[in-house]
Amino acid sequence: MLQIFLRFFTLGLMSFGGPAAHIGYFRQTFVNELGWLDDKRYASLVALSQFMPGPGSSQVGFAIGYQRGGLVGALAAFAGFTLPSFILMYLLAVTTSAWLANHYVQGMIYGLKLMAVVVVADAVLAMFKQFCQRKSARLLMLASAAAILIAPFMWTQIILLLGAATIGIYKLSATQDDTVPLAPIRLNYLYLLLFFVLLIGSFFMADFGPEAWIFSEFYRVGSLVFGGGHVVLPLLETAVGDTIGGDRFLTGYAFAQAVPGPMFTFATFLGAEVMLDKPFMGACIATAAIFLPGFLLMLVGLKSWHAIAARPKIAGAIAGVNACVVGLLAAALYQPVFSQAVFSGKDMALVLLGFGALKLFKPPMLVLVLGFSLCGILLNVF
Repeated sequence: MLQIFLRFFTLGLMSFGGPAAHIGYFRQTFVNELGWLDDKRYASLVALSQFMPGPGSSQVGFAIGYQRGGLVGALAAFAGFTLPSFILMYLLAVTTSAWLANHYVQGMIYGLKLMAVVVVADAVLAMFKQFCQRKSARLLMLASAAAILIAPFMWTQIILLLGAATIGIYKLSATQDDTVPLAPIRLNYLYLLLFFVLLIGSFFMADFGPEAWIFSEFYRVGSLVFGGGHVVLPLLETAVGDTIGGDRFLTGYAFAQAVPGPMFTFATFLGAEVMLDKPFMGACIATAAIFLPGFLLMLVGLKSWHAIAARPKIAGAIAGVNACVVGLLAAALYQPVFSQAVFSGKDMALVLLGFGALKLFKPPMLVLVLGFSLCGILLNVF
């Protein structure tokens, strides 16, 4: 459990770049370096997270922790990955943010954003080779990338995933082998019941005090967000924007993009702002509430996900979704990862050198972090 926590805590300290980059970091660490799971199983977890509301990359990390150490391992993974950004967002809510103007800190963040381009590019290339071998899968990947770049909306992503699953059933399904027995599917209906009980209850618990109100508002947001990341902004603005004021709300959103780890820790900042008399309690309640729905839904099918995926038509649907996810990740490589990190020839040169070093020498993630941080400081300060 300590090993799981420390691995995810290290990633939480350096995971800049948003959900797409986090998926790349997880793959590099847990598939390539540690071998905790293979590419096929990792892709199936990514596919599962795409069908669920909630923070996609955190759900993948939660699932990896579950595969490694059960429910306690999943909680250790969540705590490790979320704790650095939780601490930073809480401190930014209750203290001054003047240190963000420091040139060295800005340089480090600048370098790590460039590293995110390298990591995501490597993930796109590897996943393309693994999951886009057939012509129909490649066409799905290209169509998905083009569509999400043209119409970067939540409903676009949902339509693409559903369409890719449907096409996969008819174009990418394997032939059923009747000689191989299929494992039974056992969903955990207790977690599904708990999810709906809390969701329905969130509409009635607001009158039981400020703590209950915070939990209800953030739980509803976590239950309705498909795609995670930036998609959470309008729902949170509707939920608590009027309570803390527009200027402070946008300030917190800017901070959420500047710190590593999941963007859902924007809820940490907002929870502390809403409960000014008890900021730490507000931050804890808001953070737990916004993550909880997505994790409950992951637990519903996580144990049987591989039995579900063994069904030929479902496997075909997953193959279609995997191809679509590669396309979505390729689109994210451009926007926001590349577009918000590379602004000059020097930036692009560093990205190319870093990508070449990663492919040729396969350095540990920590070496990449230190190298890009140092380069970012040198470029920004001097």
